[in-house]
Amino acid sequence: MAQKGLLTVVSGFSGAGKGTLMKRLLEKYPESYALSVSATTRRPREGEVDGREYFFVSVEEFERMIREDELIEHARYVSNYYGTPRRYVTEQMEAGRDVLLEIEVQGALLVKEKYPDALLLFVTPPSAQELERRLRGRETETEEVIRRRMRQAVTESKAIDCYDSILVNDDLETCVDEMHALLRSRHYAVERNAEFIRRMRQELAGRQDEQTDPE
Repeated sequence: MAQKGLLTVVSGFSGAGKGTLMKRLLEKYPESYALSVSATTRRPREGEVDGREYFFVSVEEFERMIREDELIEHARYVSNYYGTPRRYVTEQMEAGRDVLLEIEVQGALLVKEKYPDALLLFVTPPSAQELERRLRGRETETEEVIRRRMRQAVTESKAIDCYDSILVNDDLETCVDEMHALLRSRHYAVERNAEFIRRMRQELAGRQDEQTDPE
């Protein structure tokens, strides 16, 4: 049965492989998912395309979007705004696609307040040792940055209880399939199928009436 798509918020430790996981999920199941595209006031970097990496807008336009409640969530980092346009997410969900939104813990909890039906997933490596190994394996960050990310992971771990499910990203392909199965199963949750249940009850009651012998 045709059904509106899910809003799925993906969070996790830096180094857990969230971006790689979602990219592979979209490659493997392109018709089922859409990656939310954020709006930002920062200038495009070389190779970035408006509407693909980000929706690039002016500060004035972004502040108008805030005033008119056109953003699901937003934040300001350094001197630039970043936020999730409501219209794009709604359009994708109405088309039946599950929308993946990658944001940090605080933003995820704000989205859950506005969209109680949203699914919150927390991605983690199999161990703290593996997390540190992955951070060091990037070979792009200083020792201080690695230590800061590990300290941040301690803080973020305290919010895991607020999420609906965890995904242990050990083997990428296995994790992708587990994520897909988890999202598909969510479509069959009782609370998402109230209309189907109502119709089934109605049909069953009707058949019962038809089969009841008259006195």
